[in-house]
Amino acid sequence: MISPLKNTVVNKPLTSVMEDYLEAIFDLDKEKKVVRVKDIAKRMDVKMPTVSSMLKTLSDRGLVHYEKYEYIELTKNGASIGKEMRRRHGVLQQFLTEVLKVEASAADEEACQMEHALSAGTLDRLTDFMEFIQSCPRAGESWLSHFDEYRKHGCVAEKCRDQATAFSDEFKAQLDCMDDSET
Repeated sequence: MISPLKNTVVNKPLTSVMEDYLEAIFDLDKEKKVVRVKDIAKRMDVKMPTVSSMLKTLSDRGLVHYEKYEYIELTKNGASIGKEMRRRHGVLQQFLTEVLKVEASAADEEACQMEHALSAGTLDRLTDFMEFIQSCPRAGESWLSHFDEYRKHGCVAEKCRDQATAFSDEFKAQLDCMDDSET
C-alpha cells in the first residue's frame, strides 16, 4: 500500500513545507469556491512567486493541477495528503489546548511542527488516549483538572489521597449505576 505521505510520482518523501502547502490548499478549498495563488500566499505568509514555484513542484509530483493564471486544484493524492495533515494538526492542537492547557496560538504553531514528525500510528494512539480520558469513568474532566493542579503544585500527598478516595467513591457509584441499568 502506498502511504499518502509518500509521493507516487517521485519516490522522495514530501518535505514539511510541501505538506504545509497541501494542508493550506485543502483548507482554502473547503473555505472558498476556488483557490488562487494569492490566497495561498496570504495563508502561508509568503510572496506569490514563492507559491508559484512550490505549485510547480507539487504539480510535477502529481499532487496539484496548476497552470499559470488558473485556479489550483488538488489531485486525489494531494487532497488525501492535505486532509491527513489537517487531521493531524487538529488532533495535536486539541491535545495541546484541552489536555496540556497550552495557549491557543502557541498550540497552533507547535501542532504545525509536530504534525510532520509523528507517525500515523503514534497519532492514532494519541487520538485514542484523548478519547479515553474524555469518556472513561477513571478519567474525564475531573482527571484533567487534577492533572492541571499537579502541574501547578506538584504532588501533594494529602491531596492525592483525598482525590484517590473521591475517585474510588465516584467510580464505585458509576459502576453501581451501570449494574442497575443492566437489570
